[in-house]
Amino acid sequence: MREWIQKYLSYLQYEKNASPHTLRNYASDLEQFYRFLTTTPDGNARPEPELDQVDNLTIREFLGDLHRRQNRSSSVARKLATVRSFMRFMSARGAISRNPAKLVASPRQEKHLPDCLAVEDAAQLVEAPDSATSLGIRDRAILELLYASGIRVSELVGLDLGDMDLQEGLLRVLGKGAKERIVPFGQKATEALQRYLFARREILENSRRCRTAAARSAAEAVFLNSRGGRLTARSVGNIVDRYIGHLAQRLKVHPHTLRHSFATHMLNAGADLRSIQELLGHESLSTTQKYTHVSIAQLARVYQSAHPRAKKGKDTK
Repeated sequence: MREWIQKYLSYLQYEKNASPHTLRNYASDLEQFYRFLTTTPDGNARPEPELDQVDNLTIREFLGDLHRRQNRSSSVARKLATVRSFMRFMSARGAISRNPAKLVASPRQEKHLPDCLAVEDAAQLVEAPDSATSLGIRDRAILELLYASGIRVSELVGLDLGDMDLQEGLLRVLGKGAKERIVPFGQKATEALQRYLFARREILENSRRCRTAAARSAAEAVFLNSRGGRLTARSVGNIVDRYIGHLAQRLKVHPHTLRHSFATHMLNAGADLRSIQELLGHESLSTTQKYTHVSIAQLARVYQSAHPRAKKGKDTK
Protein backbone atom coordinates (compact mmCIF):
# COMPACT_ATOMS: atom_id res chain seq x y z
CA MET A 1 0.00 0.00 0.00
CA ARG A 2 2.89 2.36 0.65
CA GLU A 3 3.79 2.23 -3.03
CA TRP A 4 0.25 3.20 -3.99
CA ILE A 5 0.22 6.03 -1.47
CA GLN A 6 3.33 7.48 -3.10
CA LYS A 7 1.79 7.08 -6.56
CA TYR A 8 -1.33 8.87 -5.38
CA LEU A 9 0.59 11.77 -3.84
CA SER A 10 2.62 12.13 -7.04
CA TYR A 11 -0.63 12.16 -9.01
CA LEU A 12 -2.00 14.96 -6.80
CA GLN A 13 1.20 16.98 -7.12
CA TYR A 14 1.98 16.66 -10.80
CA GLU A 15 -1.38 16.00 -12.45
CA LYS A 16 -3.84 17.78 -10.15
CA ASN A 17 -1.50 20.67 -9.18
CA ALA A 18 -2.41 20.28 -5.51
CA SER A 19 -0.98 22.91 -3.18
CA PRO A 20 1.80 22.00 -0.69
CA HIS A 21 -0.71 22.43 2.14
CA THR A 22 -3.12 19.97 0.49
CA LEU A 23 -0.33 17.47 -0.14
CA ARG A 24 0.77 17.62 3.51
CA ASN A 25 -2.78 16.96 4.69
CA TYR A 26 -3.32 14.03 2.32
CA ALA A 27 0.06 12.50 3.20
CA SER A 28 -0.65 12.86 6.92
CA ASP A 29 -4.15 11.34 6.63
CA LEU A 30 -2.96 8.38 4.57
CA GLU A 31 -0.02 7.75 6.90
CA GLN A 32 -2.46 7.66 9.82
CA PHE A 33 -4.69 5.23 7.91
CA TYR A 34 -1.68 3.04 7.07
CA ARG A 35 -0.56 2.99 10.73
CA PHE A 36 -4.08 1.93 11.77
CA LEU A 37 -3.98 -0.97 9.29
CA THR A 38 -0.54 -2.17 10.42
CA THR A 39 -0.84 -1.69 14.20
CA THR A 40 -2.93 -3.64 16.72
CA PRO A 41 -5.07 -1.79 19.31
CA ASP A 42 -2.42 -2.52 21.98
CA GLY A 43 0.32 -0.98 19.82
CA ASN A 44 1.99 -4.05 18.33
CA ALA A 45 2.85 -4.38 14.64
CA ARG A 46 0.69 -6.58 12.42
CA PRO A 47 1.10 -7.62 8.78
CA GLU A 48 -0.07 -5.20 6.15
CA PRO A 49 -3.38 -6.45 4.70
CA GLU A 50 -3.87 -7.17 1.02
CA LEU A 51 -5.40 -4.21 -0.78
CA ASP A 52 -8.71 -6.00 -1.47
CA GLN A 53 -8.95 -7.03 2.20
CA VAL A 54 -9.55 -3.39 3.17
CA ASP A 55 -13.35 -3.21 3.10
CA ASN A 56 -16.00 -0.78 4.31
CA LEU A 57 -15.98 -2.36 7.80
CA THR A 58 -12.21 -1.73 8.05
CA ILE A 59 -12.73 1.91 7.15
CA ARG A 60 -15.57 2.25 9.70
CA GLU A 61 -13.26 0.80 12.35
CA PHE A 62 -10.68 3.44 11.37
CA LEU A 63 -13.28 6.21 11.82
CA GLY A 64 -14.28 4.73 15.18
CA ASP A 65 -10.65 4.79 16.28
CA LEU A 66 -10.42 8.46 15.27
CA HIS A 67 -13.51 9.28 17.34
CA ARG A 68 -12.06 7.42 20.34
CA ARG A 69 -8.96 9.57 19.99
CA GLN A 70 -11.28 12.59 20.23
CA ASN A 71 -10.78 13.85 16.68
CA ARG A 72 -13.40 16.43 15.76
CA SER A 73 -16.12 15.43 13.30
CA SER A 74 -14.74 17.83 10.72
CA SER A 75 -11.31 16.17 11.00
CA VAL A 76 -12.81 12.67 10.74
CA ALA A 77 -14.81 13.71 7.66
CA ARG A 78 -11.68 15.09 6.00
CA LYS A 79 -9.72 11.88 6.65
CA LEU A 80 -12.59 9.81 5.25
CA ALA A 81 -12.65 12.01 2.14
CA THR A 82 -8.90 11.41 1.75
CA VAL A 83 -9.30 7.63 2.05
CA ARG A 84 -12.27 7.69 -0.32
CA SER A 85 -10.30 9.63 -2.93
CA PHE A 86 -7.28 7.33 -2.52
CA MET A 87 -9.43 4.23 -2.93
CA ARG A 88 -11.07 5.73 -6.01
CA PHE A 89 -7.60 6.34 -7.46
CA MET A 90 -6.59 2.71 -6.89
CA SER A 91 -9.89 1.37 -8.22
CA ALA A 92 -9.57 3.39 -11.44
CA ARG A 93 -6.13 1.85 -12.00
CA GLY A 94 -7.18 -1.71 -11.29
CA ALA A 95 -5.31 -2.11 -8.00
CA ILE A 96 -8.59 -2.96 -6.22
CA SER A 97 -11.87 -4.27 -7.62
CA ARG A 98 -14.08 -1.60 -6.03
CA ASN A 99 -13.97 1.46 -3.79
CA PRO A 100 -15.13 0.28 -0.33
CA ALA A 101 -15.09 3.82 1.08
CA LYS A 102 -18.12 4.68 -1.08
CA LEU A 103 -20.23 2.60 1.31
CA VAL A 104 -19.13 4.61 4.37
CA ALA A 105 -21.23 7.66 5.24
CA SER A 106 -19.51 10.85 6.29
CA PRO A 107 -20.04 11.84 9.95
CA ARG A 108 -22.48 14.64 10.60
CA GLN A 109 -20.53 17.82 11.14
CA GLU A 110 -21.15 20.71 13.46
CA LYS A 111 -22.07 23.86 11.57
CA HIS A 112 -19.95 26.88 12.45
CA LEU A 113 -20.46 30.36 11.11
CA PRO A 114 -17.28 31.90 9.70
CA ASP A 115 -15.46 34.29 12.01
CA CYS A 116 -16.16 37.85 10.92
CA LEU A 117 -15.04 41.28 12.10
CA ALA A 118 -17.38 44.25 12.39
CA VAL A 119 -16.71 46.88 9.75
CA GLU A 120 -15.25 49.23 12.39
CA ASP A 121 -12.94 46.51 13.77
CA ALA A 122 -11.75 45.59 10.28
CA ALA A 123 -10.87 49.23 9.61
CA GLN A 124 -9.06 49.51 12.95
CA LEU A 125 -7.06 46.35 12.23
CA VAL A 126 -5.87 47.33 8.76
CA GLU A 127 -4.90 50.82 9.97
CA ALA A 128 -2.92 49.54 12.97
CA PRO A 129 0.61 49.22 11.42
CA ASP A 130 3.13 52.04 11.93
CA SER A 131 3.54 53.85 8.61
CA ALA A 132 6.85 55.36 9.76
CA THR A 133 8.77 52.13 9.05
CA SER A 134 9.20 50.19 5.82
CA LEU A 135 7.95 46.96 7.43
CA GLY A 136 4.98 48.79 8.92
CA ILE A 137 4.12 50.11 5.46
CA ARG A 138 4.40 46.55 4.15
CA ASP A 139 2.10 45.22 6.87
CA ARG A 140 -0.50 47.92 6.13
CA ALA A 141 -0.46 46.92 2.45
CA ILE A 142 -0.89 43.24 3.37
CA LEU A 143 -3.86 43.88 5.65
CA GLU A 144 -5.49 46.34 3.25
CA LEU A 145 -5.16 43.91 0.34
CA LEU A 146 -6.46 40.88 2.27
CA TYR A 147 -9.54 42.82 3.34
CA ALA A 148 -10.04 44.63 0.01
CA SER A 149 -9.79 41.56 -2.23
CA GLY A 150 -10.76 38.55 -0.10
CA ILE A 151 -7.85 36.52 -1.51
CA ARG A 152 -6.39 33.61 0.42
CA VAL A 153 -3.11 34.08 2.30
CA SER A 154 -1.47 31.48 0.06
CA GLU A 155 -2.55 33.56 -2.94
CA LEU A 156 -1.25 36.76 -1.38
CA VAL A 157 2.24 35.42 -0.66
CA GLY A 158 2.38 33.92 -4.15
CA LEU A 159 1.84 37.30 -5.86
CA ASP A 160 4.56 38.58 -8.18
CA LEU A 161 4.98 42.17 -9.29
CA GLY A 162 3.62 41.34 -12.74
CA ASP A 163 0.38 40.09 -11.18
CA MET A 164 -0.66 43.59 -10.04
CA ASP A 165 -2.21 46.40 -12.08
CA LEU A 166 -2.34 49.39 -9.75
CA GLN A 167 -3.82 51.66 -12.37
CA GLU A 168 -6.83 49.42 -12.92
CA GLY A 169 -6.90 48.04 -9.36
CA LEU A 170 -6.70 44.40 -10.44
CA LEU A 171 -4.81 41.28 -9.32
CA ARG A 172 -4.07 38.12 -11.27
CA VAL A 173 -4.36 35.38 -8.67
CA LEU A 174 -3.38 31.71 -8.90
CA GLY A 175 -5.86 29.87 -6.70
CA LYS A 176 -6.51 26.26 -5.73
CA GLY A 177 -5.83 23.73 -8.45
CA ALA A 178 -3.68 26.29 -10.30
CA LYS A 179 -6.86 28.10 -11.41
CA GLU A 180 -6.27 31.71 -12.38
CA ARG A 181 -8.73 34.50 -11.73
CA ILE A 182 -8.79 38.30 -11.82
CA VAL A 183 -9.69 40.07 -8.57
CA PRO A 184 -10.34 43.80 -8.12
CA PHE A 185 -9.26 45.89 -5.13
CA GLY A 186 -10.18 49.41 -4.04
CA GLN A 187 -8.56 52.79 -3.63
CA LYS A 188 -7.39 52.32 -0.05
CA ALA A 189 -5.51 49.15 -0.98
CA THR A 190 -4.11 50.87 -4.09
CA GLU A 191 -2.71 53.72 -1.99
CA ALA A 192 -1.22 51.28 0.54
CA LEU A 193 0.41 49.24 -2.23
CA GLN A 194 1.85 52.33 -3.90
CA ARG A 195 3.48 53.38 -0.63
CA TYR A 196 4.72 49.84 -0.07
CA LEU A 197 6.39 49.56 -3.49
CA PHE A 198 8.63 52.51 -2.52
CA ALA A 199 9.31 50.91 0.89
CA ARG A 200 10.01 47.59 -0.84
CA ARG A 201 13.08 49.14 -2.48
CA GLU A 202 14.39 50.02 0.98
CA ILE A 203 13.76 46.46 2.22
CA LEU A 204 15.69 45.11 -0.77
CA GLU A 205 18.56 47.58 -0.26
CA ASN A 206 18.86 46.79 3.45
CA SER A 207 18.88 43.05 2.77
CA ARG A 208 21.25 43.09 -0.21
CA ARG A 209 24.37 42.41 1.83
CA CYS A 210 23.02 39.20 3.35
CA ARG A 211 20.76 37.93 0.58
CA THR A 212 20.49 34.17 0.25
CA ALA A 213 19.78 32.16 -2.88
CA ALA A 214 16.14 31.91 -1.77
CA ALA A 215 15.97 35.68 -1.46
CA ARG A 216 17.50 36.18 -4.90
CA SER A 217 14.93 33.83 -6.42
CA ALA A 218 12.16 35.92 -4.84
CA ALA A 219 13.15 39.11 -6.65
CA GLU A 220 9.73 39.33 -8.33
CA ALA A 221 7.72 38.60 -5.17
CA VAL A 222 5.43 41.42 -4.10
CA PHE A 223 5.68 40.88 -0.36
CA LEU A 224 9.15 40.40 1.11
CA ASN A 225 10.48 39.60 4.56
CA SER A 226 13.21 41.68 6.19
CA ARG A 227 15.89 39.51 4.51
CA GLY A 228 14.53 40.12 1.02
CA GLY A 229 12.92 36.69 0.63
CA ARG A 230 9.31 35.92 -0.24
CA LEU A 231 7.02 36.25 2.74
CA THR A 232 5.41 32.98 3.93
CA ALA A 233 1.82 32.28 4.96
CA ARG A 234 3.01 31.64 8.53
CA SER A 235 4.67 35.05 8.63
CA VAL A 236 1.42 36.69 7.53
CA GLY A 237 -0.32 34.90 10.39
CA ASN A 238 2.25 36.32 12.80
CA ILE A 239 1.66 39.80 11.36
CA VAL A 240 -2.09 39.55 11.97
CA ASP A 241 -1.48 38.28 15.52
CA ARG A 242 0.80 41.24 16.18
CA TYR A 243 -1.75 43.87 15.17
CA ILE A 244 -4.85 42.28 16.64
CA GLY A 245 -3.57 43.50 20.01
CA HIS A 246 -4.26 47.04 18.81
CA LEU A 247 -8.00 46.44 18.77
CA ALA A 248 -9.97 47.80 21.68
CA GLN A 249 -11.49 44.37 22.34
CA ARG A 250 -9.63 41.09 22.17
CA LEU A 251 -11.03 39.13 19.23
CA LYS A 252 -10.26 35.73 17.75
CA VAL A 253 -8.73 36.80 14.44
CA HIS A 254 -6.52 35.01 11.93
CA PRO A 255 -5.63 35.90 8.32
CA HIS A 256 -8.64 34.00 6.95
CA THR A 257 -10.91 36.19 9.10
CA LEU A 258 -10.24 39.09 6.74
CA ARG A 259 -11.40 36.90 3.83
CA HIS A 260 -14.57 36.01 5.74
CA SER A 261 -15.10 39.66 6.64
CA PHE A 262 -14.66 40.71 3.00
CA ALA A 263 -17.35 38.26 1.86
CA THR A 264 -19.79 39.06 4.66
CA HIS A 265 -19.47 42.84 4.32
CA MET A 266 -19.92 42.58 0.55
CA LEU A 267 -23.05 40.45 1.00
CA ASN A 268 -24.49 42.77 3.63
CA ALA A 269 -23.94 45.72 1.30
CA GLY A 270 -25.96 44.08 -1.47
CA ALA A 271 -23.44 42.11 -3.57
CA ASP A 272 -24.95 38.99 -5.12
CA LEU A 273 -23.74 35.54 -4.13
CA ARG A 274 -22.52 34.58 -7.61
CA SER A 275 -20.23 37.61 -7.77
CA ILE A 276 -18.81 36.82 -4.33
CA GLN A 277 -18.24 33.22 -5.46
CA GLU A 278 -16.18 34.49 -8.40
CA LEU A 279 -14.20 36.91 -6.26
CA LEU A 280 -13.36 34.26 -3.67
CA GLY A 281 -12.49 31.64 -6.28
CA HIS A 282 -14.93 29.07 -4.90
CA GLU A 283 -15.57 26.18 -7.27
CA SER A 284 -19.01 25.52 -5.79
CA LEU A 285 -21.68 28.04 -4.88
CA SER A 286 -22.52 25.93 -1.81
CA THR A 287 -19.13 26.89 -0.34
CA THR A 288 -20.03 30.57 -0.68
CA GLN A 289 -23.53 30.11 0.72
CA LYS A 290 -22.20 29.79 4.27
CA TYR A 291 -21.91 33.59 4.25
CA THR A 292 -25.68 33.91 3.85
CA HIS A 293 -25.99 32.45 7.36
CA VAL A 294 -23.84 35.29 8.70
CA SER A 295 -25.97 37.80 6.83
CA ILE A 296 -29.20 36.25 8.14
CA ALA A 297 -27.78 36.41 11.67
CA GLN A 298 -27.17 40.12 11.16
CA LEU A 299 -30.72 40.61 9.86
CA ALA A 300 -32.06 38.83 12.95
CA ARG A 301 -30.13 41.20 15.23
CA VAL A 302 -31.47 44.22 13.32
CA TYR A 303 -35.00 42.82 13.61
CA GLN A 304 -34.63 42.24 17.36
CA SER A 305 -33.45 45.79 17.93
CA ALA A 306 -35.87 47.52 15.56
CA HIS A 307 -39.26 45.78 15.58
CA PRO A 308 -41.64 47.07 18.31
CA ARG A 309 -42.92 43.58 19.14
CA ALA A 310 -39.63 41.68 18.89
CA LYS A 311 -38.44 42.29 22.46
CA LYS A 312 -39.77 40.64 25.59
CA GLY A 313 -41.57 42.99 27.91
CA LYS A 314 -44.92 44.62 28.45
CA ASP A 315 -47.53 44.24 25.75
CA THR A 316 -48.30 47.37 23.77
CA LYS A 317 -51.99 48.31 23.92
